[in-house]
Amino acid sequence: MQSQPRQQGEFESLHRDLNIGFGKWDFDPMDLENPFPNNNGSVHLWQGEKDLIVPVTLQRYIAHQLPWIKYHELTNTGHFIAFADGVIDSILKELLTKKN
Repeated sequence: MQSQPRQQGEFESLHRDLNIGFGKWDFDPMDLENPFPNNNGSVHLWQGEKDLIVPVTLQRYIAHQLPWIKYHELTNTGHFIAFADGVIDSILKELLTKKN
């Protein structure tokens, strides 16, 4: 049985990612307001440093501009970080054991 993200096929998944990443949006992500006005939460963003689809510099910039985002950059990983060894375990540990 194939894993859920690849069930539709790798190329279809990449096609959808590219449409979202490079398509026209109805809003500017930099205008997003902090959904946690009392700083009682955060959004986590994981980025593979070798991602050839989503530029790492873009994610660094967004995380720097929106302080309520907790940025996690993973070395030696690309766009499909969920398939890198140990990444899912690290993400779950971060989300389940850390405050915010």
